[in-house]
Amino acid sequence: MNYQIKELLLADGDSPFGRWFGSLDALAAAKVRVAVTRMEQGNLSNVAWFGGIGEYKIDWGPGLRVYLAKDGLKIILLIGGGTKKRQQRDIDQAVALWQDYKRRKASTPKGAK
Repeated sequence: MNYQIKELLLADGDSPFGRWFGSLDALAAAKVRVAVTRMEQGNLSNVAWFGGIGEYKIDWGPGLRVYLAKDGLKIILLIGGGTKKRQQRDIDQAVALWQDYKRRKASTPKGAK
């Protein structure tokens, strides 16, 4: 199954994943891009699921992590990223962002964008 990959956007339009991705050096960004492509192709074997979110582990350098969630059957939302060193803080933030997204989505009238 292929997935459509999107970035989770905050109420103000900011993308926590985009901000994190933009801070990476070229090699780390390439590693993350490969991981995102694999997710898009349905390869979620490196994802551990908990608390409603997934953590894609990239075994390279500082231990990169990509935080994501499924929005329906065919959409994966990229929530954010981090490293093994900040793992618990990054997980806590990703869970909070995902819960906020679901609240905002539930309060949006059907058909509105």
